[in-house]
Amino acid sequence: MTVDMLSDELIRTFLLSVGAFFLAMFMTPLYTFLAYRYKFWKKQRATSTTGEVLKIFTKLHANKFKRNIPTMAGAIFVIAIFIVTFFFNLDRRETWLPLAALIGGGLVGLLDDIINIRGSGTGVAGLRSSFKFFMITAIGIVLGLWFYGVLGITALHVPFVGSVELGWLIVPLFAFAVVATGNAVNISDGLDGLAGGLAAIAFGGFGTIALLQGNPMIAGFCFTVVGALLSYLWFNIYPARFFMGDVGSFALGTSLGVVAMLTNTFLLLPVIGIIFVVEAGSSAIQIFSKKVFKRKIFISAPIHHHLEAKGWPETKVTMRFWVIAAVASFIGVMLALAGGNV
Repeated sequence: MTVDMLSDELIRTFLLSVGAFFLAMFMTPLYTFLAYRYKFWKKQRATSTTGEVLKIFTKLHANKFKRNIPTMAGAIFVIAIFIVTFFFNLDRRETWLPLAALIGGGLVGLLDDIINIRGSGTGVAGLRSSFKFFMITAIGIVLGLWFYGVLGITALHVPFVGSVELGWLIVPLFAFAVVATGNAVNISDGLDGLAGGLAAIAFGGFGTIALLQGNPMIAGFCFTVVGALLSYLWFNIYPARFFMGDVGSFALGTSLGVVAMLTNTFLLLPVIGIIFVVEAGSSAIQIFSKKVFKRKIFISAPIHHHLEAKGWPETKVTMRFWVIAAVASFIGVMLALAGGNV
């Protein structure tokens, strides 16, 4: 790619990002009106995945849930990203899949949020975890079949080694990327500004890689997400005016997994998304330990709640995780350059 071509793509990508930012800003008052009129209040979880009463979590966030905070605000940036991508950045090879993942994951999360808002009781309000897992897996498999059958991609790039031919095995790998990332972002959405900031940093890293690869549409999609998320973060940083809900976290996670596959940087996903890995891993370790050894490893899981319980202020946890994520994203881009991904 020549300097002039790169300059043109940078300008185009910048305009997509700015457009998504202002569109999301424009839609926020409408969402706020509807959220307060129809009481989109986020219900506090009372029990864990394993069925135990969440005493520590409830104590840590008691003050937050004394006031009504709307959820489902992720619908704002999902709609903004869809509009900008559909009308200005739609490409069969580069943006159909991440856009489909965004909408598919968002719809699963939207259903979960609606049940949470309208449900009653003090337990975990929303869809059963097994049902959400099934639906996200189905989305991953369907999109993986398109990736394999229509786009004809069958190889995985291993940094510093080269391409490894997988054939049809690329489909379950694709589905795994979608499911794992979707759930990891969802698990990370537990503190004001945390998941939104981490996702913006991760999409910025993959967008940079896509630009260097000469994939301008994928880069445009990534920075469209960044622009829309910056608008969301304006209102979601501590103290949050609203929460993204599962509609936002699942939409971001599933589309991030797809972007990693489309840029052939799946093996860099755990680097760029290191905090997502740690968050999901801490929850998995906690569940495993409680079921097998009948004891907890962490005071509260995922790890951001453990650090809160250790005395870290919410804002310190969030901002330090942002810093780690930014460093990891930079390292991921450098590995992509050095390892032959671009």
